[in-house]
Parts: sequence; C-alpha cells; structure tokens
Amino acid sequence: MLTVSKKKYAYLEKLSDKNKMINALAIDQRGSLKKMIAANSTKEVGDEGIINFKIEISRELTQFSSAILLDPEYGLPAAEARDENAGLLISYEKTGYDATEVGRLPDLLPIWSAKRIKELGADAVKILLYFDVDEDDAINDQKLAFTERVGSECMAEEIPYFLEIVTYDANNDDVKSAEYAKVKPHKVNEAMKIFSDERYGVDVLKVEVPVNMNFVEGFAKEGEAVYTREEAMNYYKEQSEATHLPFIFLSAGVTAELFQDTVRFAKEAGSTFNGVLCGRATWSNSVAIFAREGAEAAQEWLRSEGRKNIEDLNVAVAESASPWTDKVQVAK
Repeated sequence: MLTVSKKKYAYLEKLSDKNKMINALAIDQRGSLKKMIAANSTKEVGDEGIINFKIEISRELTQFSSAILLDPEYGLPAAEARDENAGLLISYEKTGYDATEVGRLPDLLPIWSAKRIKELGADAVKILLYFDVDEDDAINDQKLAFTERVGSECMAEEIPYFLEIVTYDANNDDVKSAEYAKVKPHKVNEAMKIFSDERYGVDVLKVEVPVNMNFVEGFAKEGEAVYTREEAMNYYKEQSEATHLPFIFLSAGVTAELFQDTVRFAKEAGSTFNGVLCGRATWSNSVAIFAREGAEAAQEWLRSEGRKNIEDLNVAVAESASPWTDKVQVAK
C-alpha cells in the first residue's frame, strides 16, 4: 500500500474519473510529433504547427478524458484549452535522448522544476526513463540517481510523481522484433520492481504491457507467436505482483483497436492496472489530416473518430481496470 499526503491524494483525484481510474490522454510528444507533421506537409512546419495541433487535441478530446499529459515547451496553450474538469500532467524531461552516447541517458528541461510545474497548475509531474535492467551498472546507477532527484523534488512540493518506463535491450535495437518480445516480460517487470522502492518516491508507474501483443497466440499472424495465451496471461499477473504502486498502461503507438483488446486481455489475466495514459492510439490518424488539410478538417476527424477512440477505450478501462484507491492511503 502506498501512503501519500492529503495534497497528493487530492491531486490524484483530479486526474481520475468518477471510478478513481485514470483515463488520460498523452500528447507530450515533441520531436517525434514535429516529424510526423512534417512528413505529411508540403510546407515547412514550425513551432506554431505543433502548438496548434496540441491545442486542437486538447480542446476536442479532454472533455472525454480524465486528464491530459502535455509538455511545457509546446503544450502550455493546449493546457489552457483543456476541459475544465480534466486534470493536467506535465513532462519534466527533455525529449528523446542523445543517440551518439551510450545508455539513453535522461536529462531535465533546464528552465523547469517540480515547483515551477506545480505553479503552472499541474496536478502531476511526469518523467520518461528509458531503462534496460541488464545494462551496465555504471549507466543504470546514473538513471537511479536521476529518478531519486525528481522524487525528492516532488515530495518537497507534495505533487504526484508519475514515472514512465520505456524498456529496451542495449544489445538489440529492434524492440518490435520477435527476439525482443522474448525478453520483454523480464525487462518490463524487473524494472517495475526496482522503481517501486520507496527511495524513488514514485506515486504512479506508467508502463508498457509486459508482452508484445502482436506475438501472442490468437493476436499474432500465423507462425509468429512467441507466447501462448496462457504464458502471456502469466506475465500480466507477474507484472501486477511486481509492484504495490498504482500503475497505468501506455499505448506505445499501437492501433486504437489493439489497445482496447489489450486492456481487456489484461483484465482477463488478472491484472490490477489502474487506467491508461494513451497517446498515438487515440489521435495519430489526425496528424496527416491536420498537416494536409488544416485545423478544421482535423477538428472534424477528432469530433468523430477521435472521440470514438477515446469513448471506446473508456468503456474498456471501466470494464477492466481497478481503482487506484485500492493501493493508496492517506498519511495520518
């Protein structure tokens, strides 16, 4: 059981739906989103394009989400445009990592702090950490210290700390391969164990599902299954047992339909996950429309397909997730 202050508990409630589950929308992408827009546009896409796209997403979709995750570099106008009932998470890390350096080391945005993020009116601080549990100790120790520092800041400010863990294999860059699928359960579940330690001060883990669903029997193309259905279910159960903290699933860019199926599969497996923080699975198909046809055309898509994606996912989460209040108590 996680024990938090009354202030942190109140913030978590602001990020949740009436069932105390988190149905949040993620659009804190920066470099990758700029590339997505540019790839579909015939003209130069500057900062204004990415800012305006985030505004459209926030304005149209937060009325169906319990919260939205944004970045302070391009996302602050979108934060202002969100529905009055939607909570706000803000990313604190620099986007991406230096591919010329070994270890995918994280870094913080230099003019931001947990205090400044809180002063924006945010309800949580989010950090993205690339982590390979089997990587050299000299690299991982830097990441552990990094995570501790942010945890200390959030504790001092009494604001929830969401740690997003994206796993990888230092010896295999292809995380979509069958080879990586075989080691993914180990990578995901062991990382969760590590960062559940009280010393890191994490309140909510934002994590991948422990298997690549494209390689699960019944979901995989013929001849491509890496896990039987039963093996996959066992990995979901192990994931729940790896932490006492609330945890929510990220969508990792899969289709809306597959993510909804994944959420239901997790429930069937006995997972005690507490919601989702879903990005591209909800809105990625609107990027090309925005880039080629403009804001009005994107609005039309968001009001139909985008809304449907979120509402369908909300139904899946309501049927499948557990309230985080099962895992959190207020300090006396």
